Amino acid sequence: MSPAVRAALAASLLCLAMLACFWPGIAMFDTVNQYAQLRSGSYDDWHPPAMARLWALFHAAGWPGQAPMFVLQTLSCWAGLGLFAAALARQGARIAAGAVLLLGIWPPIAGWQVAVLKDAQMAGALLAATGLAAWWRLRDLPLPRAAALLIGLLLLYATLVRINAVFATVPLAFGLLGAGTWRRPVRRGAMMLAAMIAVLAVLPLVNHGLLRAGASEVGRALPTYDLAGIAHHAGAEAVPVLPAPVWQAAEAERCIRPMLWDPLGDRCDFVAEGLAITAPGRKLTEAWLVTIARHPVAYAEHRLAHWNATMRWLVPWRYPLAEPQSDSEPNRLGIASPSPRIAPFQRLAGTLAESPLGAPISWLVAALAVLALAWRREDQRSRLAVTLALSAVLTELAFLVISVAADYRYHLWAMLATGLAVALMAGTPLPRRGLRIALAALLLVGATGIAARIALPPVGETYTDAAG
Repeated sequence: MSPAVRAALAASLLCLAMLACFWPGIAMFDTVNQYAQLRSGSYDDWHPPAMARLWALFHAAGWPGQAPMFVLQTLSCWAGLGLFAAALARQGARIAAGAVLLLGIWPPIAGWQVAVLKDAQMAGALLAATGLAAWWRLRDLPLPRAAALLIGLLLLYATLVRINAVFATVPLAFGLLGAGTWRRPVRRGAMMLAAMIAVLAVLPLVNHGLLRAGASEVGRALPTYDLAGIAHHAGAEAVPVLPAPVWQAAEAERCIRPMLWDPLGDRCDFVAEGLAITAPGRKLTEAWLVTIARHPVAYAEHRLAHWNATMRWLVPWRYPLAEPQSDSEPNRLGIASPSPRIAPFQRLAGTLAESPLGAPISWLVAALAVLALAWRREDQRSRLAVTLALSAVLTELAFLVISVAADYRYHLWAMLATGLAVALMAGTPLPRRGLRIALAALLLVGATGIAARIALPPVGETYTDAAG
């Protein structure tokens, strides 16, 4: 049996184990909400309509519940990992191939990958696309038309299931479907930026026109959160779109939190309701942009505080929204939960996710190190590593400007892409000075993260604690 076949067989067995242990998948609040939409036939764009429409096909075929989407994301995840590991094993990189398979069962990743959510759907689709491309790219062979078409469809689906997926999928499209080289970075960067803007402009047309999803208030979340953050850092008078007493009341009620925007539309809904009156429609966007221009420092302070929270860098121990659920959200839709036996694994996933080793900031530093070490190399492993690392870096940096919540699951793809990029570079000759700098950066981030976890007061562990 060849090394490639052994790697593929190991991936198949791990896939079956995941399906058996976590069957029928974990349904969280968003999962239940989406399932209710497809059962009613009434869709909106708060959750990705592409995912709900696909799910509806399974439901109409007589396969109810979350199980079909759980099977889809698990099979696509392990198909990608298996192909990637097999491609490395075929080249004699058996340790790197084994590391790829271990990445798939790393608890903070596996624990969230079994939740039927858009994040796991996106990660599964991108893993399948990457594995397919790696099978030919690592041999320096052109992609067959059928493989290129399938990769394109997988990238399209991933783009449709998350609004910020474009920052991951566009560099992947350039690297996997293009020539694979990253020469002329300025030209490439301009082309990718234009592609991202075009995709973001087309997405609402696809969601509302082709997929016939109703418009929700999801587009108001980011401006609302940023305006509140600027009011918090610059003072209530800095954001005149609402009267100062409203912002002062929000401050007194601790509605403005670095972790997530949710209090502003829930227990502090007087903020969202007030903005609906004073800044309906596009007026909110205008007020948002004008306020940012007038108070760039306060805006930067707000965004950096949130980015630190979502990257889980200088945060206390047991920071909320890291541990994956062990059972499904209570519901009356017939959605079941996995066996209670998975609870210890999920608790371990939470513990590792909350440590500096599992913090997204550590994985971002590793991705930046891969970019620095592999950018100018022209072998196929380095080119693919740069593609994956760039996808991870752009995904994580995008949270500086577009994120409104600090859920750990948002980083699934970035961590997977970083892990694959590191596996590609393992065993290849790299400059010692660059490696020492990368290691020093990782140690610095880890040490400061540990210090923060020791020194900072706890904020609680649950969503309720996060939302205050």
